[in-house]
Amino acid sequence: MILQAIINGILFAAVYAMIGVGFSLVWGVMSIVNLAHGSFIMIGAYLSFTLFAAFKLDPFLSIPLVMVALFAAAYAIQRYLLNRVVRKPGFITLTFTFGLQILVANLCLLVWSADYRSVKLSYSGDSVQFGGLVVPAVRLDIFLAALVITALFYLFMRRTRTGRAINATALNYEGARTVGVDVDKIYALTFGLSAALAGAAGALISPIMSINPFTGGDLIAKAFVIAILGGLGSTIGALVGGLVLSLVETVGTAVFSSAVQDLLGFAVLVLVLVFRPQGLMGKRFY
Repeated sequence: MILQAIINGILFAAVYAMIGVGFSLVWGVMSIVNLAHGSFIMIGAYLSFTLFAAFKLDPFLSIPLVMVALFAAAYAIQRYLLNRVVRKPGFITLTFTFGLQILVANLCLLVWSADYRSVKLSYSGDSVQFGGLVVPAVRLDIFLAALVITALFYLFMRRTRTGRAINATALNYEGARTVGVDVDKIYALTFGLSAALAGAAGALISPIMSINPFTGGDLIAKAFVIAILGGLGSTIGALVGGLVLSLVETVGTAVFSSAVQDLLGFAVLVLVLVFRPQGLMGKRFY
């Protein structure tokens, strides 16, 4: 049972990493705690559900559409609204993103109602067996898709001019402006990329998790734990944080009960904050 739980934890770790990377990206570059990040994940799941319900489009195929939609919406929000207060004291931006989260939740309630939604795939019951271990096909597909998306994001941040500009802005805001970086545009791109990753994560969890308009609150708590565990501002850190949280939750549930899942995650967070407050990786580059 423990070994099976470890396998399940590893398979879900890549999705947690995507959740953490997006949240960490906004904090590392813009110094903003984006409380609406969980709502972006939720919208991604809702969009994937809607595309499946209306057109029978597989959630894995809907990922590009969901990412583009979330990127465009978040880019516009940052460029024309959040950018007006982005350099204000942290309480102002925190209040803005909190209000955005409430607004998104109520819009989802209006559009999709309060019912729980999930995607029911025809191959949900398929699995691959190795001895006594069972690897669900859907979770394996989710793991591989999340790993590919995270790797592409990492390469984008390291190998492209835009990625290097984002890193430069995270390192030194004034220095980036001095050498000609359009910081306002970089902030909008950063917020859009974060939302795109969140949307992809939402599309990936839609076949295995039920959502409602208030799921965003639970998801932002996960994002916060993952980002802190790995170290704010690091793609590799998000991978490590996602793996740690996923293993703690799945193994803890197997040993104890599902009632202590969130408790164990936050307990590990407290231990990391006490003994290694910079996180397990502690880097501020992507």
